[in-house]
Amino acid sequence: MKTQQFDFTRKLIFVAVLGALAMSQFEIAQAEDAKSEDDATAQLKSPDSSVVSVGAGGVSGNASDRTLFGQYNGLRDQNSDLLLDVDIRKRDDATGTWTILQGRNLGLDDRELSGTLNKQGDWKVNVDYSELVRHDPRSINTGLANAGTTTPVVQNLAAPGTGAGLNLEQRRKGLTLGGEKWLSPNWMLEASFKDETKQGARMSGIGLACGVYASSNNVCGTPPAAGAAGLFAATAGALLMLPIPVDYDTKQFEGRLNYAGDRLKVNFGYYASFFSNANSALTPGIGIGVLPGGSTVVNSAGATLTDLMRQPMALEPDNQAQQLYVDGTYAFTPTTRATFKLAHSHATQHDDFAATLMPPAGVSNLGGVVDTNLAQIGLAARPWTKLSLTANAHYEDKDDKTPYGLLSATTNAMNSQRKTTGKLEASYQLPDNYRAILGVDYLSVHRDPPVGSVALVDPGFSAFREQTKEVGYRAELRRSMSETLNAAISFNHSKRDGSGWLNPALAGFPTLPASAIAATGTIPATLEDRTRDKVRLSAEWTPIDDLSLQFLVEDGKDSYNSPTSAGLQDSGMRNYGIDAAWKLSDQWRLSGYWNKGYQTQHVNQSIGYMAELNDVSSTVGMGVAGKPKEKLELGADLMVIDDSNRYQLSGGGVPDVGYRQLRLKLFGKYALEKNADLRIDLVHQRAKLDEWTWGYNGTPFAYSDNSSVSLKSNQSVSFVGVSYIYKLK
Repeated sequence: MKTQQFDFTRKLIFVAVLGALAMSQFEIAQAEDAKSEDDATAQLKSPDSSVVSVGAGGVSGNASDRTLFGQYNGLRDQNSDLLLDVDIRKRDDATGTWTILQGRNLGLDDRELSGTLNKQGDWKVNVDYSELVRHDPRSINTGLANAGTTTPVVQNLAAPGTGAGLNLEQRRKGLTLGGEKWLSPNWMLEASFKDETKQGARMSGIGLACGVYASSNNVCGTPPAAGAAGLFAATAGALLMLPIPVDYDTKQFEGRLNYAGDRLKVNFGYYASFFSNANSALTPGIGIGVLPGGSTVVNSAGATLTDLMRQPMALEPDNQAQQLYVDGTYAFTPTTRATFKLAHSHATQHDDFAATLMPPAGVSNLGGVVDTNLAQIGLAARPWTKLSLTANAHYEDKDDKTPYGLLSATTNAMNSQRKTTGKLEASYQLPDNYRAILGVDYLSVHRDPPVGSVALVDPGFSAFREQTKEVGYRAELRRSMSETLNAAISFNHSKRDGSGWLNPALAGFPTLPASAIAATGTIPATLEDRTRDKVRLSAEWTPIDDLSLQFLVEDGKDSYNSPTSAGLQDSGMRNYGIDAAWKLSDQWRLSGYWNKGYQTQHVNQSIGYMAELNDVSSTVGMGVAGKPKEKLELGADLMVIDDSNRYQLSGGGVPDVGYRQLRLKLFGKYALEKNADLRIDLVHQRAKLDEWTWGYNGTPFAYSDNSSVSLKSNQSVSFVGVSYIYKLK
């Protein structure tokens, strides 16, 4: 059975984050002034203070208009919410004890609440609670019963869109307990424990295709009647949406013993993580006649397509990891300092297989064990005023001890590896306000080949190598041209090569001459020879005291070289950017930015087609904030994003994917009294997504049972929030 996980694209992730940010009342209400230097100074002068912000917010549109905007804030299916933030701080002057209570977005789905008791220089305890609900941004229409459980029942719809709506969500809850205690002026003990649960369901599915050159190793097996050249006479396949039930619990614990002396600072630590999943397998119910072609016999054992699609699907197993570490710094002199770290990690996966998964006889679990040892040392020195030196070395040994003879003839391929990295850098102050920086970087990765005396049954690639090495050089020149203009130019060059190529098709993996590798063979890009070049120019200009400008131009290219003509050939990037900040007057400030980026990839495929992939993105933003009157503050922020992915394929192609967004944020705050403010926030967001993953030209994507998934391409949302802010002393 082949399992397919349907993850949404990078753009949808970006949009979701923007939607969450747009609705964060704490950020909207406090970003302009909560962390300002003036407030921090006032806080020290008068530590006892309380700020309570309470209000209400409403959003326009319907659920389909808000799938992106309401992905994390709970406003996808409801039109209004309570806006509530609290920040209470009190200090007992007699004991020096602080009491702090902070709440953020308490009326929304991404609420956070924390409490702290702290006696400065002696002890501290804290409790943190958080929630976050993620709503899937897609609109789902299905006949699936028991969706989001371990026993979903597939029911065929007459046509796409004739079923019921399904909103998939995942609710995350976390509780953290922490504390610290000074044992002496030099020793401190820290400990923290976090328990996080996640419940709900997430988009997933299964697919199976029988009929095209299947071998005896395929679940379809040998067909009852074969056609020419092994082609199945009976061809059948299906694709079903089966949401994964989510019922996870993750526990994390960390304890540290810290020492701080005049020269030596060292931390001794223990970290542990324990993940458990209440569900071990998903077993779909599929009745006879539900799947089109489901009664087709697809192997010599007489199994039908429906029989194979009914097989249970394994879910994430329980696992745990523990680490012991020591790290710190040592000052040899005021200008020479060393850093170091040693760590040992032990990760295991011993969760028993579900009985429904029919594990091999005598095998109850994977028995997974991975041990990792890490060592790092660094040195920073300034032997004289004009020269600064830094050096770092890092070694990591990951040893996969998982038994390899239980489930197949080989272990999970090339999981054990040893990685060595190094860095040297020198910075020297030259005459005439120049500073030169030179650096060398080194990376070596040794990957152990699969364990076993037989060749890989299905290697998936034509050749592999055990070791790759990369050496890079960096040069940068900076100059202060005047009191108002600084500029820098840097150049990076690196080259990666490696050991000889090995043959995955023969026992013992003998050396394979490059000339013996098929021109259309497949080799992982991470193992190919690569040359990387990048140049970067930047400048800072302050033409007048109230105006500052920053400029950036960078260009880079990766070129790949391997014995085959297939795979990634080269990739490139260019980026241009401008940032500006202008103090218009004592009351008004203006800021703006512009960024344009290009990314390209040229790919050959082993079956012959070539692809040129281009991503072009532009972002423009402008913000203004001011205080036209003593009691009135105003602000506005406008951002426009335009991102386009272009696919150029030889012999045809697919439509471009484009995403555009306009977001406008307005706020006004009026001081009703000395300790009371009224704040109004407006957020307007327009998004347009042109893509074909979940539908094209208005037709949604449909599964074999006619379940359908779509995403409204044009969404327009407006949010209005009104808050009353009261300050207590």
